[in-house]
Amino acid sequence: MARASYTLEDVAREAGVSPSTVSRVINGSARVRPGKLKAVLEAIDRLGYQPNLMAKGLAQGKSLTIGVMVQEISSPFYGEIIKGIEQGLEGTLYHPVFSTGHWQVEQEMEALRVLSARQIDALIVLDGLAPEEYFLGLARKMPLVLFGRRIEGLERNTLLVDNLQGAYRGTRHLIELGHTRIVHIAGPAHHPDARSRLEGYRKALEDAGIPFDPELVVEGDYMETSGVLAVESLLSRRVQFSAIFAANDQMAMGVMLALYRRGIRVPEDISLVGFDDLPGSSYMTPPLTTVRQPTLELGREAARAALMMLTGQPYEPPVLSTSLIVRESTAMLRVGRMAGWGR
Repeated sequence: MARASYTLEDVAREAGVSPSTVSRVINGSARVRPGKLKAVLEAIDRLGYQPNLMAKGLAQGKSLTIGVMVQEISSPFYGEIIKGIEQGLEGTLYHPVFSTGHWQVEQEMEALRVLSARQIDALIVLDGLAPEEYFLGLARKMPLVLFGRRIEGLERNTLLVDNLQGAYRGTRHLIELGHTRIVHIAGPAHHPDARSRLEGYRKALEDAGIPFDPELVVEGDYMETSGVLAVESLLSRRVQFSAIFAANDQMAMGVMLALYRRGIRVPEDISLVGFDDLPGSSYMTPPLTTVRQPTLELGREAARAALMMLTGQPYEPPVLSTSLIVRESTAMLRVGRMAGWGR
């Protein structure tokens, strides 16, 4: 039977580690190597040592929670980032608390207010839409990590993916296959990453000497349905095209479904490129050529940034790069083949 007099030093001796390591595990103040973490947790379990973590946290002014605001918690893209955040917090006693904004500024600000009311120790915001002044105010109150939003004065709080570079690569791949009538299904015009991807698409066309045609750009909302609707709009307007670059994989999935329903084959008739490289993209029919974002790495880096800020360590955010993943949804343009669907 466990006795109440076990001390932190007893746990350290039982686990074969230093008392400071046990303290780091209990307080969640820094990451601990998996082997040592396992030894400490097993020693705590064997001895029945029960530190009052909540009391310790309150005494230190900490809740041992990190708030995470996402736009759509059901999104496969955000799901991968969330997994990365959870992985990044392993080895500490910090736990994430989630809330969603649903791409609505009012809902996002309410979600942020709810998280703040829970006395979180730090906050991670993924693709925030709230006014800049709001985030500047939050950063004065707690460690704040932003993804996908550039705000002057918060450069060291911000993680960015090179969306322009990724879109350029995806579009350039289609150009190198002989396509010149390339549709871009863009993300919401108000969102920075959507604008950067549109810019990358335009730059790839410009560098190849292909005139930009606004008729080939259709705005979506990053959901599968908008990919379906974009194809229906293009076909109803009898727009000629031989390839599509969708601003994310979810819209590319909708594109593939809409083309299938019309008897239009991928890649024999239309080549298709997405953006994100979601886990399901390699299992589509055919497997999707896409621009990979390092989503798991992004989540782990966001967690690392929050932990470093919590312990007062200087943090210098990296710019995360993308890579083109070529699968079976793209092919060389067939000579004389230009999609004049509906003509």
